[in-house]
Amino acid sequence: MLVADDEALVRAAVRAILARDPGIEVVAEARDGQEAVDAVREHRPDVALLDIQMPGLDGIAAAEWIHRELPGTAVVMLTTFGEDDFIARALRGGADGFVLKADDPRELLTGVHAVAGGGAYLSPKVAARVVAGLRTGGPDAAAVGPQTEPLAERLTEREHAVLALVGCGLSNAEIGRRLFLVEGTVKAHVSAILAKLGVRNRVEAAIAAYEAGLVGRGRDGGR
Repeated sequence: MLVADDEALVRAAVRAILARDPGIEVVAEARDGQEAVDAVREHRPDVALLDIQMPGLDGIAAAEWIHRELPGTAVVMLTTFGEDDFIARALRGGADGFVLKADDPRELLTGVHAVAGGGAYLSPKVAARVVAGLRTGGPDAAAVGPQTEPLAERLTEREHAVLALVGCGLSNAEIGRRLFLVEGTVKAHVSAILAKLGVRNRVEAAIAAYEAGLVGRGRDGGR
């Protein structure tokens, strides 16, 4: 994976956290968005961890380029409290996950694995801020698109279960194993969910799941 942050100490701390997991290998570092784009182009990592605010080309612009040109690389945004406007922009740009710098280090590892497996991941604190913005009509409301309530009128019972697990950051394969479905069927359910809710990607669907209170249900098995 790639780690991009303009502060050397932050990059070192992130690398130390990632080094705890033998399944994660950092293949490159970057100090700004342009370096991140160049490194992704060269190394084609499975995951790029991008700080939102960096000099020159910022993390959001880098995420947009990666999402458009090299969609095989998933993007996790590293953010801080008070960056709600940036979170909304990153959602529109195609980011796959969000983790706070102040989060427990385990959240970072969980998020990296989730997006690497094709899922989406919202740190619980990030999800709470986004949902709060939705409920108050804040800047994040526009990022999610049309109203997602009431879900019961839009989704089937099976789609509710799939959405709950999307909200937990599970990939299609993981959802299939949990619900005893083949991966192709899960993919079809996810596509139907995105269309019915009027959202554009799995992160926006995950936000809808958080807003509807489905995420706890997904962690309990989604059945």
